Amino acid sequence: QVQLVESGGGLVQAGGSLRLSCLASGRTDSKYAMGWFRQAPGKEREFVATISWSGSVTDYTNSVKGRFTISRDNARNSVSLQMSSLKPEDTAVYYCAARRTIYASTQIRDYSDWGQGTRVTVSS
Repeated sequence: QVQLVESGGGLVQAGGSLRLSCLASGRTDSKYAMGWFRQAPGKEREFVATISWSGSVTDYTNSVKGRFTISRDNARNSVSLQMSSLKPEDTAVYYCAARRTIYASTQIRDYSDWGQGTRVTVSS
C-alpha cells in the first residue's frame, strides 16, 4: 500500500494557473501508474489525467487537453498536475491515485490507493 498526500490547491481566478503535487510514501519500491481525478460539488468523481510508471504514456480527459499537464519524478516519489487557463468548471476537489501496475488507466476502478484530496476553486 502507498500513502498519497496532495498539495497545491487553492483559489484562483479564471485564466490562472495552479500546480498540484502528490507525494507518495510507504511501498514506493513498487512500480505504480498514477492518476488525477476530481469531484465537483454534487457530481461524481471523474478522471482528469493519468501517467504510466515510466512517464512515457499520458492521457487526459478531453476537457483539460491542452491546458493540463501531468508529470512525475520517480526519484522523489511524486506526481504533479500543472493546470493552466483554468475555468470555473475546473472547480473541484482533486485526488491523486496510484495503480499497482506500470500501465496508465483512465478508470477509477483500476486505482487502489487514494489521497485525501486538495480543493481547487476557480472564480469567474
